[in-house]
Amino acid sequence: MNNHIKVGMLGIGNIGKGTYQALEMNHDKILETTGFDIEIVKILNRHPEKDRGIDIPKDKYTKDIKDIIEDPEISIVVELIGGIEPATEYMAEAIRHGKSVVTANKAAIAANGKFLSELAQEHQVLLRFEAAVAGGIPILTSLTTALLSNSFSEVHGILNGTTNFILTQMSEFGKDYGEVLKDAQAKGFAEADPTADVEGIDAANKLSILISLVFGAGIRPEKIPTQGITAVCPEDIAFAKESGYRIKLLASAREQGDKLTCSVEPSMVPVKHPLASVNNEFNAVYVKGNAVDELMFYGRGAGSLPTGSAVLGDIIGIARKLGKDSAYDIVPQLRYDSDLEFRGVGESKYYVRMTVADKPGVLGRITTMFGHYDISVEAIQQKTPYECDGERVATLIFILFSVDKSLLTHALDEALKFDVTKSIDNVIRVEE
Repeated sequence: MNNHIKVGMLGIGNIGKGTYQALEMNHDKILETTGFDIEIVKILNRHPEKDRGIDIPKDKYTKDIKDIIEDPEISIVVELIGGIEPATEYMAEAIRHGKSVVTANKAAIAANGKFLSELAQEHQVLLRFEAAVAGGIPILTSLTTALLSNSFSEVHGILNGTTNFILTQMSEFGKDYGEVLKDAQAKGFAEADPTADVEGIDAANKLSILISLVFGAGIRPEKIPTQGITAVCPEDIAFAKESGYRIKLLASAREQGDKLTCSVEPSMVPVKHPLASVNNEFNAVYVKGNAVDELMFYGRGAGSLPTGSAVLGDIIGIARKLGKDSAYDIVPQLRYDSDLEFRGVGESKYYVRMTVADKPGVLGRITTMFGHYDISVEAIQQKTPYECDGERVATLIFILFSVDKSLLTHALDEALKFDVTKSIDNVIRVEE
């Protein structure tokens, strides 16, 4: 058995640094507890002159991908450059050269996981991606090992630390979205271009991976109904708090009979639900299984060392399989064999906030319209009228009983055609 495991790493950004540091910190403990001497021997770094804030021997750096992929002594390649391409092709080439692959790349796995899994099967190597979902939280390993005996009916996640930080700050300090976004960027919790985070794209990538593991269904991220947090305002936050909810960007999937529903959207979560107490940059994943019942995994969903820890955990797992000469999955972790029918968002209660003209009969007209669509209203709140562009307007808030989102969209499109409807300001899912 070869106890010296040589690793090649593609990229030396935040996660790459965290992976390298985690190995340096815990190398001796890993060797003592596993018997494997794991070493990162080569790192793809196209700009070795750039200060990375970490002390790495310069002879480990290479600008040529072939120095890693074609090195016969390297048995594990760690892809940490991000993006779909060229990351996918780099991973594919490593697999074709007989190397197992570890990645933290949710976009590439969500888009091309099936292709990479099948390729790994063909070449009898391993593909691991724990760090692609929820950073340092070991949710994927748990789902594919200790919890594998369960049949799951639902999975919900707070999967993006940027949006959770923004919503938490809005809730705690009453600030508006734009103000908190600037603060998040200043503190490094949000990118200069936060689009992928605040529009829910990042969470949709992660949910796509979870759906494959939990339900065996291949729902590509672009097919997941997705709504970001940019429309959430202090008024929505205040109503939620008054009503016993917290607003979270929730990534959810449910199996209902032979149907699968899923979405990424702002949701009012009851304060008694464990997900409601997940704040700031922390992530959490909540699952419900038929044997284990309800479980929640909580921790840092991003960050250099937490994510690097997850990457290193995958490296160690592969090293152990290499040591047993069983370095491929008889059945791949990602599955796309489900017979479930995908039904989009499905049904839920909804909060609707709209601005209307302050005139007699407006409320009756809106509620009558909902009735025409068989949409039942649970509660109505009208705010104090105010002047806007020389006209008296009022805010109407509706809590609707469970309704299919597509039907609600049609109803609201009709409401917008009314001369008294100024705007549909927000639509937020209400979890029960």
